[in-house]
Amino acid sequence: MRTIFVDGYNVVNSWPDLKAIKEYSYESARQKLIDDLQNYSSYTGYKIILVFDAHKVPGSIEKKEKSGNLTIVFTKDGETADSYIERYVNNIGRKIEVMVVTSDSLEQQVTFQRGATRMSSLEFYHETKAVENAIKKKADKVKVNQRHLIEDRIEKSVLEKLEKIRRSR
Repeated sequence: MRTIFVDGYNVVNSWPDLKAIKEYSYESARQKLIDDLQNYSSYTGYKIILVFDAHKVPGSIEKKEKSGNLTIVFTKDGETADSYIERYVNNIGRKIEVMVVTSDSLEQQVTFQRGATRMSSLEFYHETKAVENAIKKKADKVKVNQRHLIEDRIEKSVLEKLEKIRRSR
């Protein structure tokens, strides 16, 4: 299973729809990103670790929340998302398939040296939108296949009589 580390605030500041939301509320932008990544991870089966900086929040301790294949991490006071990601990629980068999503070029280089592949935040945006469209198409297809017509629920003889009445008018 592929593991994807996502630099949360880097993505919030890069994705067009999240940039617009964060102008009003960082919390809303974070929640939209979480919702999008939950859909993405459910569809792809990838394990995602979404990391948000809390290094400027005095006294903050590391917090983790897990929902399906998505783990949301708020770093502890004094730790950046970059340093958190680097530490974990250093431990697992050459053992399993790891990808890091960030537009920070230095972070991309460091994680690549430690065995991870990298993707810019904007590239990941386009990938998540492609998955979102695939989910919509699949849902629409299921909806069409689950249509419940009256013809499917009445006896054939009654249906023939109704059709005869309809044609005689």
